[in-house]
Amino acid sequence: MPETPDSTPQPELFTWEFAADPYPAYAWLREHSPVHRTTLPSGVEAWLVTRYADARQALADGRLSKNPAHHSEQAHRSGRVGIPGERQADLMTHLLNIDPPDHTRLRRLVSKAFTPRRVAEFEPRVQQLTDRLIDGFATRGSADLIHEFAFPLPIYAICDLLGVPPEDQDDFRDWAGMMIRHHGGQRGGVGRAVKRMRSYLAELIHRKRADLGDDLISGLIRASDHGEHLTENEAAAMAFILLFAGFETTVNLIGNGLYALLRNPGQRALLQESVARGEKELLATGVEELLRYDGPVELATWRFATSPLTIGGVEIPVGDPVLVVLAAADRDPARFAAQNTLDLARKDNPHLGFGHGIHYCIGAPLARLEGQIALATLLTRLPDLTLAAEGAELRWRGGLIMRGLRELPVSFTARQG
Repeated sequence: MPETPDSTPQPELFTWEFAADPYPAYAWLREHSPVHRTTLPSGVEAWLVTRYADARQALADGRLSKNPAHHSEQAHRSGRVGIPGERQADLMTHLLNIDPPDHTRLRRLVSKAFTPRRVAEFEPRVQQLTDRLIDGFATRGSADLIHEFAFPLPIYAICDLLGVPPEDQDDFRDWAGMMIRHHGGQRGGVGRAVKRMRSYLAELIHRKRADLGDDLISGLIRASDHGEHLTENEAAAMAFILLFAGFETTVNLIGNGLYALLRNPGQRALLQESVARGEKELLATGVEELLRYDGPVELATWRFATSPLTIGGVEIPVGDPVLVVLAAADRDPARFAAQNTLDLARKDNPHLGFGHGIHYCIGAPLARLEGQIALATLLTRLPDLTLAAEGAELRWRGGLIMRGLRELPVSFTARQG
């Protein structure tokens, strides 16, 4: 293990131990190598940005492109590309891998359909789905809250919001399960799942053009701005990214959030008491704190330098990939007091869990809504929820962008009705 001149050992990155608890390693990087060049498991060399101030700068810097075409040729020489956007470029182009002016046009059109009002009106349906899922295991006294709750809730919710017919939603659950288990790669069954999902969405959009409804896909078709509309391919790509990116982040928000609450009984008790009184303030600030403390997105999606730039005093060459480590930035003691403490009432909390700048998560209102309803309902209906496994026994999904539990076994007093 390499060491710095002061003999402090440099931690190993991207191991299974690291995936279980990356925060000590990120603390070391913030202190000793805040803009850190590393070789990723795929073989690609990239820069990790770990301090909060540098992270905000990088997320908003127009010289960092989301388009993988700007990746330098250096990483290709060994044949180990490892950048998902490059392998998927032939499948679709969406908001996560384009730059202005195309990004500006598409986001403006999508925002006309994916409005805060539409999300707010969806609240009763999210509550209904939440209660239905809890009904499925409440009488047993035990459950895996990832497989039985955190995973199906957002996939069914986003399917309903998009307008996927109920009879087709189990197919989406199967496809999404394949993709989340294998981190969106393009080989074997995962590639087939991606293609089937995209083919289905394209066909659904074609059908809805002839029979528009009140769903989000119909809203995407109707959206226009100065005579411009989304093409069918653009609408399919947007539906895909809303479904895939939106559901996986919410799975991890609910799963990681529940795990944090179960490991912090004092904070969990405060939240339960607040919810029981019908108060909403602590629930709202609590979800923001869970996003900061152990958020669903560990690293922001890929960026590539289109011109030489300096981040944190380090020169970044043209074409180099830059990965902003949100998990490290959101525990930077230079920005957050008691950074390793879960404080659901934290007021000064400008976390980066949903990003920053023009690529700020367009689905953030929906994720917040689902997170608040899921946590409040589960803690209310199953108030004695207890972890049924030691922390060291839990497995985390390995991956570069997302971080979440594979399972979350719990026990509780079985309840009827």
